Amino acid sequence: MMKRMPESDLFMPNEVQDAYREGEEAVAKLVKRLMALIQEQAVQIQEQAARIQELEARLNKDSHNSSKPPASDGLKKGRKHSLRQKSGKKSGGQEGHEGHRLEPVRDPQHIIEHRVTHCQKCHASLEGVKAERYEMRQVFDLPERVKLEVTEHRVTVVHCPQCDALNQAEYPEGVSQKTQYGPRVRAQMAYFNTYQLVPLERTAEIIADLYHQEASEGAVLAAVKEVAHNVERVNEKIKKYLIQNEEAVHFDESGMRQGGLKWLHSASTALVTFFAIQAKRGQEAMDAIGILPKRTGWCIHDYWKAYLSYLQAKHALCNAHLLRELTYVLENFQQVWAEAMFKLLIEIHQAVLDAKALGEAALSPKQLADFQNRYDQIVAEGLLVNPAPEPAQDQPKKRGRVKQTLPKNLLDRLRDHSDMVLAFMKDFTVPFDNNQAERDIRMAKLKEKISGCFRSQDGSDAFFQVRSYVSTAHKNGQPILEALYLALIGKPFIPALLAADG
Repeated sequence: MMKRMPESDLFMPNEVQDAYREGEEAVAKLVKRLMALIQEQAVQIQEQAARIQELEARLNKDSHNSSKPPASDGLKKGRKHSLRQKSGKKSGGQEGHEGHRLEPVRDPQHIIEHRVTHCQKCHASLEGVKAERYEMRQVFDLPERVKLEVTEHRVTVVHCPQCDALNQAEYPEGVSQKTQYGPRVRAQMAYFNTYQLVPLERTAEIIADLYHQEASEGAVLAAVKEVAHNVERVNEKIKKYLIQNEEAVHFDESGMRQGGLKWLHSASTALVTFFAIQAKRGQEAMDAIGILPKRTGWCIHDYWKAYLSYLQAKHALCNAHLLRELTYVLENFQQVWAEAMFKLLIEIHQAVLDAKALGEAALSPKQLADFQNRYDQIVAEGLLVNPAPEPAQDQPKKRGRVKQTLPKNLLDRLRDHSDMVLAFMKDFTVPFDNNQAERDIRMAKLKEKISGCFRSQDGSDAFFQVRSYVSTAHKNGQPILEALYLALIGKPFIPALLAADG
């Protein structure tokens, strides 16, 4: 028999009191039921805790610990600092740097002489006294009113004295309308719209304000499309170069709005840029562009699996992306292996920079082995605290793999693709990150923020044809306005590294 419940326990729920009255068997059943309930609640609490951690981690994502762009950070208080290392240099021009300033010209268009009229000491008149020498300062400015020059082309119309046929001379090539803008004005239209990213309407306003001549959005768009048409062969040379050259090529993609979501793809080096806008992000789009399917050299990109489907190419992953992901794991999951891996990648990068500065072509075999061993050890330690999840025994089986945590997914990538992560360590021609591609594609995203989405496929195609050309021209030191003018007169700028293709 069970002991009678003490008076102090009479406040317990009726079900518990009834069990005590009924005897040991009833209490045992109740305890068993309560244990099952506690276990069920423990599982539920664990699942909810994991879900809460996942949601909090999502909220904590920003540009310093993920691939989200800086513009998505908003005006957060206490925003995290960039992962860039401080150079230790003061802002502004560095010691020994040759500055740039206006240099005086020998033959100014206007000279205004300012005479001294009285002696600054005794106040005697200096009228008529010849100047011994001149001091000068020059002011560079625009004329009060900049006007377009109008050139009229006249063609003669004559009757033949022999057969009385009417004959008319031909207009020069490119002179096709009763009135039209010339190539230098159209170059400025294309310059403002595609290089300075000014919207069509405001570009037309700029032309009107500068030259007191009304311009239409249609005229601006026509100038852009003409440049795009005339630089197609240059962009084909860029594309061929990106397929064949031995230098590492950077790849990236980003969503663009054009009647829905489209994808801008870029391929670039320090000297050339190629853009293409496609309806898809993955392999179908990359096949259509035609660079990755034919390339066999180094390709630098983030961990987007579509890139890895091109087995004939050599792949290297962007370590800047990895550093941000490691920061995210450390901040939101408090896993120390992530900090150790972060520091190791920075250490290896610095070792490579030091070796390059000394003129060395590779790290020593001892350095390579040491770094690889430390890398593998950190991954192994991380996997110990992030075991593969086991499917729930009492839950129906689901198709596909069991969902893993973000740290486990990152560790699997570090383990399975260590050759791609550490490619920069083993081959000094491979860059540490994919920042080149991100810099190139950033201007296109800026255009979208300034001007909004594209209205048509033709407009976006033309814009990125021109953007590929002007980005390449800029990288090769060619003034952009001149490059656009040359394109409009049918003689587009071709960098020396592309000229050999004919």
